Parts: sequence; structure tokens; C-alpha cells
Amino acid sequence: MEVIEKHQLDERAIDRIVEMAWEDRTPFEAIKFQFGVTEKEVIQLMKNQMKLRNWKKWRARVQGRKTKHAFLRSDEVGRFKCAMQRQITRNKISKR
Repeated sequence: MEVIEKHQLDERAIDRIVEMAWEDRTPFEAIKFQFGVTEKEVIQLMKNQMKLRNWKKWRARVQGRKTKHAFLRSDEVGRFKCAMQRQITRNKISKR
């Protein structure tokens, strides 16, 4: 897959990108900042990682969603962090 090869993504990074893309409040810009993968590449990665039916549901859900695009977000939507999310320091996930 060219996205994985282009960005030299390992399995852990791919899993994290899919997880971030699945979350409604994580904007595509955050994925690009952390992994260097553009929105278009995230969409392609999701299509390759998911079953077609699930990908279509995900794509319909996030298309035009204000929380998935930083420039569409209102100031009321702050940074979301799940209670189960681990602390990330210098792009490495710390142990609990």
C-alpha cells in the first residue's frame, strides 16, 4: 500500500491512525501533525484497512463533520482526550 510505504508506517502507527480517524473529535489536521498523513491519505488508508461496508458508513459519518476539520470547528469544541488515552510524550506513548 503506497500510503504505508510512503510514510514508512509500522503496524502500531497504522492502528493509531485508524483509531484517531474513527474518533469524531480528532481532526484530520491532528493526524497530519503527528504522522504526516494527509486527509486524503487517511481516507485511502481507512478504505484499505476496513471492510467496504464499514468504510462507507465511516465515510458518510465524517464527511463534512465539523469536528473532523479544524477550520470548521467552533471555539467551543476544545481538545478531547479520552480518560483511557495514554500520555504521549515526544511522539511516544508512555506506559501506565
